[in-house]
Amino acid sequence: MTKRLLPALVALALAGCAVGPDYSRPKLDMPDNWAVQNGQPGGAADQAVEAGWWKRFNDPVLEQLVDASLSYNQDLAAAAARVDQAAAQAGIARAALLPSLSGDANFTRRRTSAEITAPGTPLVTDVRTVNGILSWELDLWGKLRRSNEAARANFLASRYNRDALELSLASQVASTYFQLRALDAQLEVTERTLSSRQESLRLQQKRFQGGLISALDLHQAESEEASARAAVPQIRQSVEQTEHALSVLTGRSPRDLLSPTPRGKELAVLAIPPVVPGGLPSTLLTRRPDVAAAEQQLVAANAQIGVARAAYFPTISLTGAIGSQSLSLSGLFTGPARTWSFVGDLAGPIFNFGATGYGVDAATAGQKQALASYQSAVQNAFRDTLDALSAIDGSGKSEVGQADQLRALRETQRLAQLRYDNGYSSYLEVLDAERNTYSSELSVINARLARLNAAVSLYKALGGGWSQADADAQPDRGTSPTPTLAPVAKAQG
Repeated sequence: MTKRLLPALVALALAGCAVGPDYSRPKLDMPDNWAVQNGQPGGAADQAVEAGWWKRFNDPVLEQLVDASLSYNQDLAAAAARVDQAAAQAGIARAALLPSLSGDANFTRRRTSAEITAPGTPLVTDVRTVNGILSWELDLWGKLRRSNEAARANFLASRYNRDALELSLASQVASTYFQLRALDAQLEVTERTLSSRQESLRLQQKRFQGGLISALDLHQAESEEASARAAVPQIRQSVEQTEHALSVLTGRSPRDLLSPTPRGKELAVLAIPPVVPGGLPSTLLTRRPDVAAAEQQLVAANAQIGVARAAYFPTISLTGAIGSQSLSLSGLFTGPARTWSFVGDLAGPIFNFGATGYGVDAATAGQKQALASYQSAVQNAFRDTLDALSAIDGSGKSEVGQADQLRALRETQRLAQLRYDNGYSSYLEVLDAERNTYSSELSVINARLARLNAAVSLYKALGGGWSQADADAQPDRGTSPTPTLAPVAKAQG
């Protein structure tokens, strides 16, 4: 009977259906592509942008800093550990689908009462037992398969979350580095302005002593010199704080925080990446790791509904044991000492005051939350990309306008100084021209910084870069695209 029952149960388990809804990617109302103002109709879209998008700024120091952050940043090390943890949990869920084999061996010595033991029977006996036990829960309703599906999706979500952190970290390092180079440029301009105003103040002091100018002109020169002198330490403080932030992002030790941060190219000569193509497909955003992670969390929540619904049905477990039991060690593995057993266990709910139904309701609500989070992730991806595209266009035009203004103001300052030297205007006109020129120089630096940051934001919004080949490739249903960044190296202490 047992020999006929076991194959039938195995076939039934393999043919069993999985309760709960099968995952299907939600349909979203998305445009076919974006129309990018002043974009190029071809060229850039036909060339794949490598995962190491920061290399396009053509600064070896920036490349070293980003590589260091991907290797030694502690937040990234923790994310990598979470991926390993999720992988182990997925392995546990997968192992639950298969039979488990265990073994036990024991030795028992006991003494029985002489009052109840037949004459001639030893009062002290030794019993030796060896058993092999095979257990298997038949997954007739798909509870274990749904659990495995959820665990695998959680593992993929953790991996994509790590990739999203890599992308965010690389973007943050690049933006912080550009901020540092902008502060360096501002410090250089301010120190040059201070030197110029100190020289001007010395000249005005001599003129005042000679009776050529009034006290008003002298005090105005003193005020401008003091203003520039006060700005220098403030910018230096910002430089130091930015260096510290960059050091932490790159995983430098507390001792290394005391050493200076390396510099590469000046802000003005850093390369601006190519202009984006005139149209970008909407499917491009599926390569964003945060969107992929949100979808995998939706897959996991969807599978949990099946796990909860399976609680309505009985659980069938099979346990078989074969072994040997003997009073002597020499007879333990002989034929007469052989033992075996087979147990089929059927357990199911009868009445639990609606707890199973509440479990299904909770899983359904969790799936709705995951769906809303996935839709929000897609919406945010579009917003980030549109904002970045707008910033790319606006920052480029702004930089050109600021550069034109600076050229005009420098000429204005030259003419104002010439008019003052020839007695045609007051010293206040010169000071106004100097202040405007100094402010414009800082604005040009900020405009360049904004343009670089806009490029970083676009790379981040597009998941690391754009590639026509990758955008045209559709992922399988229920799976996410391959991560865009290289695996993170193990963090070192």
